Amino acid sequence: MKNLLTIAGSDSSGGAGIQADLKTFSALGVYGMSVITAVTAQNTLGVDEVAEIGRDMVKAQIDAVFRDIPVHAVKIGMVSNPEIIEQIALSLKEWKASNIVVDPVMISKSGYSLLKPEAVATLKQELIPMARVITPNLPEACCLLDIEALAEEGMELAARELHQLGPDSVLIKGGHLKGAANDLLFDGEDFSWFKAPHLNQKHTHGTGCTLSSALAAHLALGYDLKTTVQKSKDYLFGAIEHALPLGHGVGPVHHFYRIAYR
Repeated sequence: MKNLLTIAGSDSSGGAGIQADLKTFSALGVYGMSVITAVTAQNTLGVDEVAEIGRDMVKAQIDAVFRDIPVHAVKIGMVSNPEIIEQIALSLKEWKASNIVVDPVMISKSGYSLLKPEAVATLKQELIPMARVITPNLPEACCLLDIEALAEEGMELAARELHQLGPDSVLIKGGHLKGAANDLLFDGEDFSWFKAPHLNQKHTHGTGCTLSSALAAHLALGYDLKTTVQKSKDYLFGAIEHALPLGHGVGPVHHFYRIAYR
């Protein structure tokens, strides 16, 4: 059994954040553990409120897990302020964590800011260089690079520039592209495109969390990077295709579409 740790925020509606990560881990056959960085009050319509967890409690959660249970991969999602980011980096270095996947969560689908502006620099300096792979979408890549916009023809240059921040590899997600959902992987030497059509699907809550968690799971299971990306993208495609029309807004993807709900 491979044991995975997610470090992220809690989504009270269960579609994203810690809840999506743990569902993904379970669906892919690995054991999930969690460190909660923030508690959000949200549903399919949006985020109403966020309460951050203190730095000391974040450290205590990380220490409690690593002190007792082997961790084969770490997925990092919502980390809203510089203090939490600094502590996560210090703790993961202390425990010699491996297979770190950093999803630079910045803005919710409803437009709520989940990463404080002053925390972007700390994220770039402290966590991104520790990552085996980072998974920004197009708006997040623009924020990290301080550019206005990014289209498909500029993704290779952007991936090179993001790689200079220090991660082993960069996966730029193309879900915001028109007409396609083409993702680009850059490992420091080669570019690999992973192409897929856009699904005519309204309910896409939790897609970014789900993909990054799937990447961490497949890395922990021993797959090479390209196979990891393809398997994770295939899993997410199915989860979107079978998404759940819950609530009055953007419903969640179906993490257990391979095992039908009763």
